Amino acid sequence: MRAHVNQTSTGEAVLDLRREAAARQPDLSDLPELTDDERAMAARTWRGRMVNEHISAQVFASLVPQLMRAAVPPSILAQVPAYITDELRHAEQCAGVVLALGHAPVAPLPEIQKVPEHEDVGPLEAAVRNVLSVGCLSETVAVSIIRAEQAELAGTTLGGVLDSILADEISHARFGWGFLGEVLPLLDAAARERLDAYLVVALRHQIEFEVPKLPINAGLRRVVAQAGVCDGGFARALFYDTIEQVIVPQLDAAGLAGSSAWAEARATARPAA
Repeated sequence: MRAHVNQTSTGEAVLDLRREAAARQPDLSDLPELTDDERAMAARTWRGRMVNEHISAQVFASLVPQLMRAAVPPSILAQVPAYITDELRHAEQCAGVVLALGHAPVAPLPEIQKVPEHEDVGPLEAAVRNVLSVGCLSETVAVSIIRAEQAELAGTTLGGVLDSILADEISHARFGWGFLGEVLPLLDAAARERLDAYLVVALRHQIEFEVPKLPINAGLRRVVAQAGVCDGGFARALFYDTIEQVIVPQLDAAGLAGSSAWAEARATARPAA
């Protein structure tokens, strides 16, 4: 049996989901006719999603030992393994689309950064920081962008794929906000002040590392969007709208300094090339 993640001769990890994709390959007979270059572009888009979803599974897996060290209630901890499974399934679904587009669902796997340990604070406060970053920020932004893409593809096969993924991402974001609501009252004033300072770091990270992942695709034919290639300019605008109109107000409502943290993050962020 072929390994889920292979290695090149130089030791570079390669995510190879050809076997899994064969079982999840959708019928794209409703897809408009595309040129070879447009199909390749669509395949790159879905292959990128495949890798990102695989990485998301690792992120949720990294949260498990942190949540265990924080002694969170079993009812909370028990939800996270399901999210790992969700993200792995998303990766396979995206791989199925790549294969259906006539390309191989194989890609180099970037080095996955460890979820920060936050050793300067206690276990519960460290867990709050990471769940906030993953659930309240990253997953909430993902919900907005995927929802917009799904609306664009409503009634199509690819729209159905995104609809399935979207339902899970909504659950992941709700987990983050629910966890924040339950745990914040347990933190003292000093911990909440530190969390406000951390918000600047977390929001700045979103700008510096997440925005550059949204390529600006200019001059594309309208039908390419029906293959799931998003308008990067629109996605970037939606990223900022989601933070300013959804995330920041919820942080403020929770008693955190969301507005001031966002203002400082925007003023000091240096987006990666």
